Amino acid sequence: MLIASSYDELKNAQLAIEKLNATKPSIHKKFLNVIRLTRQLQFGYQFMGSLLMDEEPGKFQPRCQDDYVLSIYRQEIEKLKTDERFSELKQLLDSYKQISYANISKLALGEEPAALVGPTVIH
Repeated sequence: MLIASSYDELKNAQLAIEKLNATKPSIHKKFLNVIRLTRQLQFGYQFMGSLLMDEEPGKFQPRCQDDYVLSIYRQEIEKLKTDERFSELKQLLDSYKQISYANISKLALGEEPAALVGPTVIH
């Protein structure tokens, strides 16, 4: 899938993530932990986002992954989703999903919007 993000879209998403961190730091920290786990397991951020948003992961599903590891990962996703403040994170993800869950994750990890501008292939 090819997406193109403008600087303004990315900057707005960055500001929303910063606001979430300032007003709801506990859910922000849990979200960062899931992002880091996703990166460590070398899963795609689109897979993570689709699980968080109850979307069909389809082609973003990891192909060669141990069932145990995948079940533990899904448990961590479910723990985040049961947080009482998850609705605010879900609203943020829904508002900015057009820039991709990958770009949202990278912004949350501290990447600058200017580095993410332009077309991106999501896999």
